[in-house]
Formats: sequence, C-alpha cells, structure tokens
Amino acid sequence: MLQRLALSLRRPHAAPLAPGLRFVSSGSVNVTVPLNFWAGKRRTSQHKCNKEIVYEPATGRVLCHLEPCGALDVDQAMKAAKSAFGHWSKMSGMERARIMIEAAHIIEVRREEIAEMEVVNNGKSITEARLDVDSGRLCIEYYAGLASTLAGQHVQLPGGSFAYTRREPLGVCVGIGAWNYPFQIAAWKSAPALACGNSMVFKPSPVTPVTAVMLAEIYAKAGAPEGLFNVVQGSQDTGSLLCHHPDVAKVSFTGSVPTGKKIMEMASRGVKPVTLELGGKSPLLIFQDSDLENAVRGALMANFLSQGQVCSNGTRVFVQKDILPEFVEEVVKRTQAIEIGDPLLESTRMGALVSKPHLEKVLSFVDQAKKEGATVLCGGELFTPSDPKLKGGYYMTPCVLGDCTDDMTCVKEEIFGPVMSVLSFETEEEVLYRANNTTMGLAAGVFTRDVRRAHRVVENLKAGSCFINNYNITPVEVPFGGFKMSGIGRENGQVTIEHYSQLKTVFVEMGDVDSLF
Repeated sequence: MLQRLALSLRRPHAAPLAPGLRFVSSGSVNVTVPLNFWAGKRRTSQHKCNKEIVYEPATGRVLCHLEPCGALDVDQAMKAAKSAFGHWSKMSGMERARIMIEAAHIIEVRREEIAEMEVVNNGKSITEARLDVDSGRLCIEYYAGLASTLAGQHVQLPGGSFAYTRREPLGVCVGIGAWNYPFQIAAWKSAPALACGNSMVFKPSPVTPVTAVMLAEIYAKAGAPEGLFNVVQGSQDTGSLLCHHPDVAKVSFTGSVPTGKKIMEMASRGVKPVTLELGGKSPLLIFQDSDLENAVRGALMANFLSQGQVCSNGTRVFVQKDILPEFVEEVVKRTQAIEIGDPLLESTRMGALVSKPHLEKVLSFVDQAKKEGATVLCGGELFTPSDPKLKGGYYMTPCVLGDCTDDMTCVKEEIFGPVMSVLSFETEEEVLYRANNTTMGLAAGVFTRDVRRAHRVVENLKAGSCFINNYNITPVEVPFGGFKMSGIGRENGQVTIEHYSQLKTVFVEMGDVDSLF
C-alpha cells in the first residue's frame, strides 16, 4: 500500500484524502500520484490532452485533475490484463477465492476510509456510503464462495462414449461504471469476473474517479497478479477505445440508455457479449389495504436514496384513490423533515447532487412539471446549507409532485434526482396497464396486505427486479437487472457466473469411428 500523506480535509471530522491527493494553499486538490492503475501500480497517462476537472459536490471546489487515457494507455492496460489472465485463469477456484477473501478483509478494515472518500467524491451521505462499501465487500465474498463451485456436466452416451462440458473464463473483461455508486459498481463488476478466472480493465465515471483506484490497490495488496484489475480514467473517447480493443472478451456497462445503445453497437462489431444495466422509470403501486407506515417508508426509500440518483428508483408512485390524501400528507411531512447538508455528518440524510450541471437538469424537470400542471407539494428548490464552507455545493430540497398524469414529462422521463411523482389509480387492472406503459423495465414495487394480489401483480409487472412491501433492497445473493430498454444480463446472484464464463462441450469416443466412407 502506498504510504499515506499526513493531510487533513476541509473539516476536522472529514476523511483523509485517498493516496495521491493533496490540498494546495488555494483549497483545491492536486494529483500527486495518478488515478490510472495497471500492471500493479498507479500510472501517468501518456495521452497528451487537457486534464479534466473533478469537483467535490459538497463544496463545489476542485477535488483533483483527471488524466484521461488514450490509445497507448488503454493498450498497456489491456496487455497487463491479458498477461494476468494467463496466470489467474490457470489457478484453481480455491486459490482465486483465497485472494478475493483477503481483498474483502482489507475492505472491511478500511471501510471508513473508503466510505469517507466516496462521500468527498460523490456527495452522498456517509451513512449510505458505508452501506455501499459493505455491499462491495459482500459481493466479493459471495463470488469468492462460488469460485470453487464452477463445474460442467457429464453426459453418458451409447457404447461407453461420453461427453462433458467445461465452464471456462472469457478472457479480459471491460467494466464501465457509473458515478452514483463508484466503489460498489467496481466491486459488483469485478467480483464475478475474477471468480470465473477473468481479468478486468475498469473505467470509472470521470465525475467520480477515485475509489475504483483504491479497489485496484486492495486487490493488489491481497495478492492478485499484477494486471488482474486495472483502472483507466477518461470519458467517452476512452470508453470507445476499450469497447473496440481486439483483446476485449466482454463489456459490462452501468449507465444511461443512450450510452448503453452505443456500447452495444460498438461491442457488436467484435461480436463481444455485453451486460447492460441501464436506466429506469420504475412504478411503485400502493393499494388501499397497505400498511400505510411501511408504504410511506418504502416510497421515501424508492425516491430519495442517494439524492434520488438511483436507476431503480420507484419514481412513479401510484396510490389507490381512497388513501391518496392520507398518504400524500404523511409523505410530504416526512420529506420536509429530511436533514440536508454536510454529507460527512452522521445526522445528514441527504447530501449533495453529483455535479452542478446535473443539479440544474433536475431542477429544470421540476420547472417543466409545474408548467405541465403538476403541483409542487414540497421541495424542488436550491438549498444552501448553513455551514459557509458548503455554500458552493450542489444541494436541493427533495421534491414531491402531486396532481401528476401519465403524459407529463416528469412521469415519462428519468429525472435521476430527488423528485417523486404521485399519481392516483382506482383498479388493479388500470394501474398495471399504466405501470407497464413505458419503454423501460428495471424495477417495480407493490405494497398490499393481500398476498394473492401481491404475487398476481408482480407476475404481471414488466420489470426485472420487483419488490413486495419494500423497495431498493439489493442483496448480492440475488440477480439485479432489467427488462426492455433497461438492460441485458444481470448483476449479482449465481446466474451472473453464466455472463462471465463460456461453455465448452467435449465429446469422447470410446469405440471405433462409425464412418460413412
């Protein structure tokens, strides 16, 4: 591990910076050790282009400057990954598992450090960031447990002949992450890939580049071969270089639908398999027989987790007409009580949105909703915390929109911010039609005390991840992914092994060849 610098952040309770970051007298941060990582250590990009500015969402100040990777950098990272694959793929599942378990132990020890750095780079609350780090650790532990179980099938054939199948790794896999869960996504993508014997080159979002490099260092410290997990930084150009590289065996992407389409098209030119975890405009159905307390809690979790920046969020909240007034009253009361501010404080429940352009985009959706006839029941405004050090941060008050209809922009398009759209319905048949009337199908939820209705509704919801009497629960043991334009393939669960391995069939003849010639 790199020796840590004895430095402090902007506030006494704040995190130490990640290795390679330091504050200068102006209050900004310079990169002293690069954020690119391949062949076992941090690397300086050889690509001659302008560095990209990375901001701290909580304050709006410059956090660091990012060095994007060019073709030569990507090629070097791919060569390192290809070399590591040769060794890693020949190891037994138990040998791979031991290294992965060691990485999980290191994450557990460094939990607070990683979580605090995630907060500084992403803006979410420290409470949520700790859970994200836990999820990443648990994912690595889970797939370490599966690494030694990979096996094929034996098939007996006539005359003593037989056939068998082998589950083999793909090769060098590419992971492209999103900015809402930087560390967790890096772990979710790398864990099944490594368990199956693959190596990986990972590109984080240029908005949140820091914690993926910490994961790379953790894998290295755990004993992984040099080049097993590499990090290349950059934007679309770097992603395009990765998708087109001839040594890439698979691409796994988390992000928007438009970008997912482009990645699928690029990967198709090399006939590379893809896993796409894309956007959503998920429905949450609340029936009149629901436990109202749990329904309100579920709606808040479905909309305001991570400042609403969650692809699976149930942002279309359909409430049966008879309980609509009571539900709305309680949701508004609790939304107005959400503690907004410094994401490193334990009391904070909503931190800063990830960037200023994204904050402006979310607020524009609220303005558009008002123009189209929705009622702002609370929130939807810029927020300035009382701490003067945070006055440049990207904060807004969580918003609840009432009087929404299916044709409104706020109901049809993914906002990706803390905005809940509440709609009314009368019958089960009606709400199912409206819930499914979307091109996306990532998630859906239903609250009801009627167990038969719950299962009946879930059966008819066109979504890949469904919740009954809860929402946004993502244990690593179960698959996560969408239907329709919300993606292809799955993250987590045992089925993901199939997405990071390939099946080879071997026929063994025990007699003479029965030839027609």
